[in-house]
Amino acid sequence: MNPGEGSVEMGIAASLLLSAAGAVLIWGVNTTASGLNIHTIGVILLVVGIIGFIVSLFFWSSWGGFGGPAARGRDTTVIRERDTTERL
Repeated sequence: MNPGEGSVEMGIAASLLLSAAGAVLIWGVNTTASGLNIHTIGVILLVVGIIGFIVSLFFWSSWGGFGGPAARGRDTTVIRERDTTERL
């Protein structure tokens, strides 16, 4: 499946959203729940968001950024001139 044909990938925006949600759960929530540690969930979300952000930056050049080659489907044509010699 090509990236432009309905595949879902985690991008920079989703990574930042997960990181922000994790940070809020770690440092902004002071609630306790039995059987559920909210701070642990926050740490997991923060770590997944940071890893996703780093992976997105690592592969940024391979897909060309927003509106890059994957989105436009453009082809590159290379024309090379070659020397021709006459045969006698």
